[in-house]
Amino acid sequence: MSYVADRLSSVKPSASMAASMAAKALRATGVDVIDLGLGEPDFPTPPHIAQAAHAAAVRGETLYTAAAGTPALRAAVAEKFRRENGLDYGPDDIVVANGAKQIIFNALMATLNDGDQAIIPAPYFVSYPEMVKLLGGVPVMPVCAAEDGFRLTPDALRAAITPRTKWLFLNMPGNPSGAAYSRADLQALRAVLADHPQVLILSDEIYEHILFDGRQFVSFAAACPDLRERTLTVNGVAKAYAMTGWRVGYAAGPAPLLRAMNTVQSQSVTSVAAPMQAAALAALTGPQDCIPQFRAAFQRRRDLVVAGIAGIPGLTLPPPEGAFYAYIGCAGLIGKRTPKGDLLTDDTAVAQYLLHEGHVASVPGAAYGLSPFFRISTATSDALLVEAIARISRAVAALSEA
Repeated sequence: MSYVADRLSSVKPSASMAASMAAKALRATGVDVIDLGLGEPDFPTPPHIAQAAHAAAVRGETLYTAAAGTPALRAAVAEKFRRENGLDYGPDDIVVANGAKQIIFNALMATLNDGDQAIIPAPYFVSYPEMVKLLGGVPVMPVCAAEDGFRLTPDALRAAITPRTKWLFLNMPGNPSGAAYSRADLQALRAVLADHPQVLILSDEIYEHILFDGRQFVSFAAACPDLRERTLTVNGVAKAYAMTGWRVGYAAGPAPLLRAMNTVQSQSVTSVAAPMQAAALAALTGPQDCIPQFRAAFQRRRDLVVAGIAGIPGLTLPPPEGAFYAYIGCAGLIGKRTPKGDLLTDDTAVAQYLLHEGHVASVPGAAYGLSPFFRISTATSDALLVEAIARISRAVAALSEA
């Protein structure tokens, strides 16, 4: 007897979570492992945000809310979009869910029919194709090469669209590559999308505040206003405010899509916990000084890692333009032998070697649809990153030619 639905047969668990669990298992044996597998800010949530959740609970704000979120939070999200992104949405154009991932899941559940396709540029966030497959869709994953800045080109988009295409996913700046899109980049994609009115655009902008070297963020819906009625703009408080565990995401989009997403939410989790919504409200309406402080720290760490990797033969790392990851090219290590005589045949083998011999946990590029690379999170202390780079350097130096 099988307890597992057929739909799960092609769905893989989260690769980044698997890397972190492997690191924890090795650490439990007494090995000093630096876990750079999961990506989440290492800063504490700003105190005024945590205090807002506590105060809401004490006031008795512990009951169900509307599926779409409290009126106050939806109004604050609408104001955030107006203030920061130049997007004019009202509270009724906003939905709130348990993290940006649930926003995406709800959108796909509400729209995908069996066999519908979703274009997911590679390298991609590991959950995108798995959610599409889980809900009966077919991921189509055009490769965005390093020489193109890991960005989707108009030609690649045009080649990927078919009559069954329902969604295009954009993640900017991207996980795992850190690739950012300019207004001109987005408008070039818009020129292709204008010829395919059946394609919806899911613009995942969760890392919008983590951009480096003076880059200015441009929301897809702001760059391409004529496609606004086909665009779901996804965001949340997790990355900008160090609130990954609070689980509050939000989105703005066309009314028919939001109504369908609310139906999904009302029949699944009902709503986000009321105190968590109070925390998100405080994040969006309270002091914003944590955002530039976090950004400066992440850029400093980015620079530290880029400089460190540049000194390791066989590895490459163009400076990520945003987010807090390093997507490190390891083509120069493929085909080499470890001190134990094992052959490094692909980036999965490289990540395993770095874990068991270098004691640094990373995620292989195969999990993101583009090899040979491995991803490390740079959202940890400078000291740990310095030590991790030193360990990677020693591990690479110990390799020999086959």
